Amino acid sequence: MHEKLRAHLVHLEVERRLAPRTLAIYADAFAKLQACADDAAVPLADARTHHVRRWAAQLHGQGLAPRSIALVLSAWRGFYRWLARDGKVATNPVLGVRAPKAALPLPKALSVDQAVALAEHAPEPGGSGDAAMLALRDHCIVELLYGCGLRVAELTGLDVRSSAAAAGWIDCADANAFVLGKGSKRRSVPVGAHALQALGRWLEVRSRWASADEAALFVSRRGTRLSAGQLRLRLKGNALAAQLPTHVHPHMLRHSFASHLLQSSGDLRAVQELLGHANISTTQVYTKLDFGHLSKIYDAAHPRAKKRAL
Repeated sequence: MHEKLRAHLVHLEVERRLAPRTLAIYADAFAKLQACADDAAVPLADARTHHVRRWAAQLHGQGLAPRSIALVLSAWRGFYRWLARDGKVATNPVLGVRAPKAALPLPKALSVDQAVALAEHAPEPGGSGDAAMLALRDHCIVELLYGCGLRVAELTGLDVRSSAAAAGWIDCADANAFVLGKGSKRRSVPVGAHALQALGRWLEVRSRWASADEAALFVSRRGTRLSAGQLRLRLKGNALAAQLPTHVHPHMLRHSFASHLLQSSGDLRAVQELLGHANISTTQVYTKLDFGHLSKIYDAAHPRAKKRAL
């Protein structure tokens, strides 16, 4: 390795006190820089922006992922910044060079059958102990997450009744949930019959845990507002009990709500409003998620879709 690269690694280890794993990442990035410069017969101090762009493109062509290229460029950028500080280079050739855009992963959603199986994993009637209370509360939570597409913070922020201080509440008479979403934007979401029924059953027993002055709709056994972490653990356990073959988290139910609604209605704008997305581009990801459903419709309906039997 070039002496300047070795000196910079020492600087990162001694002065910056980077962890061994991080130092190994930097060392690998510098080895790539040295190899690219050697192949191009360009001294490190003479590298220019067009060289760095070409080297990043070469790394991409070799199969390096965009996120990994971004880490490499970050290491290179820091190296040339260090050289410039000591007057070894006039400009930083890595400034303005960006890694290729990484494809955004599609949100994971349950199938319709899986979501219904989880929602229908209802508590046994007639119980009165803590286990029965937990089952009633958790069932109501699943029905609201999947039935209304709420974010976990929106659900845990719900109060029993509306007030000036309430972040959100449910109007059972009008079957609407009023929530405070991202950017402190309020929206209303229809509440389905199954969710209202589950909510009614939970409200009948909620006072066993919650004191009269507790505003939270969903409380823990200690009578305090249920936290997002507690909710995630309970949902994970309930999904396992319902024998779902995947790890289920609250946002997955929101994704399922959006995907299944779009699959049935095709109304992207309505789904945007129900999810509380500021931009429709955020909602459009669900059109990609629904590609499998569209393919089935095409195969079943288009006269040129299926190959003729030989």
